[in-house]
Amino acid sequence: MLGFLESPVAQIVVRHRRIIEANKAIERLFGYSRDKLANRSVQKLYPSTADFTQIGEKCETRMRATGDSYYEDERFMQACDKKIFWVRAKGMTLTPKDPFALMIWSFEQIASKSYRSVNLSPREREVTHHLVNGSTSREIGIALGISHRTVEVHRARLMRKFNVKNTAALISEIVHAV
Repeated sequence: MLGFLESPVAQIVVRHRRIIEANKAIERLFGYSRDKLANRSVQKLYPSTADFTQIGEKCETRMRATGDSYYEDERFMQACDKKIFWVRAKGMTLTPKDPFALMIWSFEQIASKSYRSVNLSPREREVTHHLVNGSTSREIGIALGISHRTVEVHRARLMRKFNVKNTAALISEIVHAV
């Protein structure tokens, strides 16, 4: 237990996507004390419910389809001060027949600078997540339950906020800022 607690790698142990244990490196990375995370949904560490749901479904689907007990991706996460940052997440299930029954996750911040210095609304953060993952306005609209025209309005606002001329430059700014 001491090795887990003092590990320099940010780690959590989750049961059915609820945090049952977190180490001190998680406190440093996310800014929450371990007791504020205990028995809470891991959703607390995501910028949006959509991210939490989408990533969870992707992880579970892949693990069940391949029978693999390991999952890894790069994603946005959110600290207690609402700063959003890019991490490499690695998860391993200890219960392959029911992947989310018991898992260990580690998180490594890919870059220290966040894009929260650009003041984004919750909806803009959701749109941004889908943009950097290659979704079209129509796909984003369906995922968020809004029209594709509304998505285009949010994209235009984001382009103004990041001071860029096109979507490719916007995505580049977001990815390089985080």
